[in-house]
Formats: sequence, structure tokens, C-alpha cells
Amino acid sequence: MSIAHILGFPRIGAQRELKFAQEAFWRGEISEAALRDIASDLRAQHWALQQQAGLDFVTVGDFSWYDQVLSTLNLFGALPTRYGFDREHTSLENYFTAARGNAQHVAMEMTKWFDTNYHYLVPEWTADTQFDLQKNNALLEEVQQAQQLGHQVKVSLLGPLSLLYLGKVKSGLSSPLELLHKLLPAYKTLLISLQEAGVEWVQIDEPILVLDLSAEWLRAFEPAYQLLSTNTPKLLLTTYFDAVAEHADLLHRLAVDGVHIDVVRAPQQLETLLKNWPQGRVLSLGVIDGRNIWRADLSSILALYQPVQSRLKTLQAPLWLAASCSLLHVPVDLDVETKLDPELRSWLAFAIQKLAEIVSLKHALDGNKQVAQEQFAIADAALQSRRTSKRIHIDSVQKRLAQTQASDAERNSPFAERIIAQQQRFQLPLFPTTTIGSFPQTKTIRQARAAYKRGELKHLEYLEAMRAEIAYVVAEQEKIGLDVLVHGEAERNDMVEYFGEQLWGYGFTQFGWVQSYGSRCVKPPFIYGDVCRPEAMTVAWSAYAQSLTQKTMKGMLTGPITMLQWSFVRDDQPRATTALQIALALRDEVADLQKAGIGMIQIDEPAFREGLPLKQKDWTAYLENAVHAFKLCSAVVKDETQIHTHMCYAEFNDILPWIAAMDADVISIETSRSAMELLEGFSDFAYPNQIGPGVYDIHSPRVAKVSEMQKLLQKARQLLPDQSIWVNPDCGLKTRDWPETIAALEHMVQAAALLRASCMEEAEVEHQHCC
Repeated sequence: MSIAHILGFPRIGAQRELKFAQEAFWRGEISEAALRDIASDLRAQHWALQQQAGLDFVTVGDFSWYDQVLSTLNLFGALPTRYGFDREHTSLENYFTAARGNAQHVAMEMTKWFDTNYHYLVPEWTADTQFDLQKNNALLEEVQQAQQLGHQVKVSLLGPLSLLYLGKVKSGLSSPLELLHKLLPAYKTLLISLQEAGVEWVQIDEPILVLDLSAEWLRAFEPAYQLLSTNTPKLLLTTYFDAVAEHADLLHRLAVDGVHIDVVRAPQQLETLLKNWPQGRVLSLGVIDGRNIWRADLSSILALYQPVQSRLKTLQAPLWLAASCSLLHVPVDLDVETKLDPELRSWLAFAIQKLAEIVSLKHALDGNKQVAQEQFAIADAALQSRRTSKRIHIDSVQKRLAQTQASDAERNSPFAERIIAQQQRFQLPLFPTTTIGSFPQTKTIRQARAAYKRGELKHLEYLEAMRAEIAYVVAEQEKIGLDVLVHGEAERNDMVEYFGEQLWGYGFTQFGWVQSYGSRCVKPPFIYGDVCRPEAMTVAWSAYAQSLTQKTMKGMLTGPITMLQWSFVRDDQPRATTALQIALALRDEVADLQKAGIGMIQIDEPAFREGLPLKQKDWTAYLENAVHAFKLCSAVVKDETQIHTHMCYAEFNDILPWIAAMDADVISIETSRSAMELLEGFSDFAYPNQIGPGVYDIHSPRVAKVSEMQKLLQKARQLLPDQSIWVNPDCGLKTRDWPETIAALEHMVQAAALLRASCMEEAEVEHQHCC
């Protein structure tokens, strides 16, 4: 008999209960005990859903207060040593300090989880890093909670090699692997405690196996797992997001009791891994897409894996069925989407529906297809509906894309000529100050938007309310003294959803929330058909904002790759084609902004790096398309129109030639948490255009001091020419409140002014010396 399980379930709750509880706790409105009670109730609800669906295990250990990497660090007492916390008794306050920072401490650096829009806190490794299992073992407490509720438990745990690899060496080490001998005993102690608690299986995630690992890292796996597999629960080594076929021999040798692979992202790897599959070892197949929301083609999956099951039976090797990865990356429940178009709704499956898909496949593979007959019928009908629906294809969109030329994606002049025209037009000072785009989304803004959507606020009333917010934002920026202004994006619910709502080919949910990091949740739209723009989306807002000031107003757009990556994308055509359709829609918006007199246009691409394939051999095709998409939407402007872009929370050094090829006049990047470390790559590469390195962290309530920003800017000056440097925050300001925002931006403007004065003094001294 096959086994049905999952690698993880969304932790936020169907109504984002965890988010609201955390934020209430941070505001001091509820106690820690109340917060813990809400988390406990959510875990119980999620386990009950898994049991009711018919899974053979409930997964324990997928809960986290912020992210699973930070929680694993905390479990082993390995929060950064710079905080000085008690390693064996870390409090929840300590945990949140590491995640968010406070008046005394800078938060840990944050980056993307592989090629997803989920973020994790980056471990900091030093020679004095120690690993001590917490006395109040949170994972063991969750196991006991599940067992008391009568559940059969499978524990989920991030593996030791991946934990080390995902961190950064800060001092005293040449490689994180130097810490492995300290870390493995802590893992062993934890595994022994889980065995003593009656846990039979531990799912140990080693997603780094899908990356291009060096021989040094690969050699570390065998001895590590030889140690961990003795006198401990059975280990299911879990990989996802790409293939591990190149490591088949290593995986066959590893001292583990089972291996999970992602056959949604990388179906071609299965045949390689099946060759010489060890007798009696579990093979877990991720057959349901854990990262997208389309209903699975159950009949095709069944036909594909029935022969696999037969082959495994001859080896007495159990077959387990699961989603490809944790269901963290999809919304919780489709059943609450009562307002969604019925046809579109029939094509979708969220986390709870995916549980039913997994269990149905289990029954069918085990010869009980009649039990799953209803699910198979629903899946077959959905597939047929998508194939034949007239709303999928738009002939004019496909024809326009086919007629595009390479020249459509090229600016009229090179940057060296454009920048002269732009300097003459804008007359900006050295180190010009600006923001990334959004300003605080206040309760008043959210209430007005909600009332408008409910029909309680008339269109003109909503328009007047948003114009009032724009006027306020413009006035505040002028008071603060920023050089280049933005309209604040009061009218935008989300940087992707807002645009998707105005484009054909996009669909939307009411409650399709997905965790991005901590308490930050997003509601990705889904792309079901060809994309085009029926009318202008932002021009009226930007033009109104420009009418309120003599200063330059930036127009703000979300770029084509981010519009793609931060949506659930159709799977019936290449993603590259969809990206170019979006680029053409945005090209029209860029052209209209320029016609309206907007001289600076920012096309944000924070997901540019995120979309990069995990294997380097696949990079070129993706990067060529991503660069072409950006240039296709931006190259329509004249030389004197300045194109900005923004990227954040990712590593860019290995793709800098491609970022340069995008040919944006100005790029702004997140650099404050890493103390300008990311900027070093841009300097070494001699990035040709202008750069705005972020001088303060917008994901923390902490307001950085003027002196801190000055220090970062002085470091930037050591790496870049003065004429290339812009001054801005790390990212948009929508999640902050107004007092924090005003204080931080005032400090930023002061820091820029002091830097200009310092440069003038330096120039004067140099002039006197020359004379």
C-alpha cells in the first residue's frame, strides 16, 4: 500500500490568523500566552485537516513564528552571537529581535528561499558559533501536542548541510562546513529525543542538493548521515524545486530510509534514480504541484506512475505520494472563494484541495479508484474546460508578439549619451534622494479601498479620497526635502495585484493569501490566458501627483518578470511567452506615462533574480528572456526620460552582466542589512549606470541614525563614483507607519546633505592643494 503525506502546510491560517496575532503581539495588544494559544489552535486545525483528508501522517515541525531557517537556528541556540542571547534559553522576544531588529539591534539579513517569493533570515556563521539544543524544545512540544490529539506524526526538519549552506560566513571561517562537526551532535541529540518521544519518521530537508554543489559539500553528506541514522528515527531525505539525478549514486549510498524527489519540476530525473534503487527503501514522489494552483491531471499522473509502483514492488520498496514541496507556497482553501468566476474556480486547487488530490491518487494506485472517482471526474472536467475555453487565447496579442523586432528592445542612444540629456533636464544635486515608491498604507486608506470594493463608496468619492492621500504624500516629501518624489501608491492594494486587476488574462481571489516572510502575506493573482492592457493603469494618478509639485515625479510600475514571478502562472504555454506578453502591455503604459510628461519611470524587478533557474546550465535561456522582457517594455522612451528599476533581497553578483544588459539608467538595491556588502560586486564589475544603495532597512521598525546612514554612504563612495550614487531606503514603505517613515527619511536627507557638504570640503581642499 502506498503512503500519502505532505512536506508542509501553510502556517498562516485561512484567514491569516497568525499574521494578525503576531502584529497584535508586537503592538503590545495581546500577551505572549495569547499568541501561543492562537498558534497552538492553528496547528491543531491544520493537523485535523490532514487527518480528515486521509493522509497517513500529519506533518509536525512546519510551523514557524517567522521562517523555518530562523526557527531551526533558534532550536539549536545559534542565533547570531552579536546579539548576546542565552543560547539554551532563547525567548520569543529574542527570536523576534533577530527577525525584525529593535532600537539596539539590527535585524538579520533576509533573502529569497531558492527561486520562490518566500524569504528566510540568513544565518550568520563565525568561529565562535555554537549549537546547543534549547532546553524548552519547541519542536518536541509540537510533537507532543499532535500525539495528544491522536495523530500519527512525521516530523519536518531542515537538514544540517542545508542549514549551514544557506548561511553567510561573517568572521573566522573559510567555509560554513567548518561548523559541521559542532552542528551534527546537536542534530543527533534532537533526533534521539524525537525517537524517545515515539516519532517513527523524520522528514529531513536537504534542498541544496538541487543546486550546483561543490565536491567539498557533496563529500560531507555521507559521513553526516551515517552519524545521524544510527539509533534515531527513520529518515526521509527530502529534495524539491529541481532535479537531483546527478547525485543518484550519492543518494543510493546515503544512510537514509527514504528519499523524496520533485517530479513536477523535474519529472525526467525519476528514471535515473530508479536505476539501482536500494532494496526496501522508500521513494516519495512529489506528484502534485506545491507551487501552483491548477487542478492536477489525475488521470495522466495515475497512468504515469502505475508502472513505477510495479517496479518498486519488485524491490519491496514502498511508494509514498506527496506534493512536490511544502504547501506553504499556495493559499489554504478554495472553498471560501465564493465570488470567483465559476469556470475559473473549477480549474484551481489550493492546499486543502491538494490534500484530496494526493489521497485520491493513493487510492487509485492501490487499486481503489472507485473511492476517488469523484475527484478524478472533477479533474478531468477541469482539464477539458481549460483546453477548450475561449477566454484563454487572444489572437491580437499573439500576432503582436510575433511581429516584435529586436530593435524594439533597444534605447535610441547608449547610457553615456542619455545621462547627459537627463542631467540637463532634471538638474539634480550630487547624491539625489528619493524613495522606492510606496508610502504607508494607513488604516484610512485600506478602509476606503474596502468600502469602494463593497460599493459603499462611490467612484468619485474614492477618487477624491485617494487624491487627498496623494496630496498629503507629496506635501510631506517636499517638507522632508527629497529631490525626486513619488505619488505614494495609495490606490494600490499590491504591486502585482493592482496591475493584474487592469490587465486581461489575470484572475483574482478574495482570500488566496500566501506568506512572503514573517507576518507579511501577499495575495498573488493567477494568469489564465493571454495578457494585454485595455487602457492606461497609472497615468492619471502620476499626472495628478506631478501637477502638485515643481519637483520631478517618478512614475511607478511593476516589471514584467515580477508580474510573472509573483503570480500563479498558466502552465499551458512557456513562461517566457507569458513574460513577453506582459512586457508589451507594460510598454504601452510606459509610452503613455512619457506622453503625460512623466520624466522618470521606475519599473520594479525585485523578482528578477528569483526567477533564475537553480542549475547554472539553465541560466542563459532565462536571463536572455528576462532582459529582453525588461527592455521591451522600457526601450520605448526618449533619451531624456530616465528609466529606474529596483531589486531587493537577493544575491546579484553572479548575474551582474545581465543586470547591466537591462540598461536601466538607475538601479536601486537593498544593501543596509548587509552593510553595503552587495555593492562590492557592482564595484568589482564596474557597473556602468547609476545605483541607489539602500541606506536603511524598511522591514524593521527601527529608525536608523543619521550617523549610520552616513557610514553606509561613505562605504558606497569607496566603491562607486560619487556621480553614480543615489540615496534611498532599501525598499518601499507601505508596511511602515508615518512617524517611523518621516523620521527615517529626514535622517536620510540629512545624511545626503552632510555627504554633499563633505564632498565640497574635499573638493576645496584638493583645489587649494593644486593651487
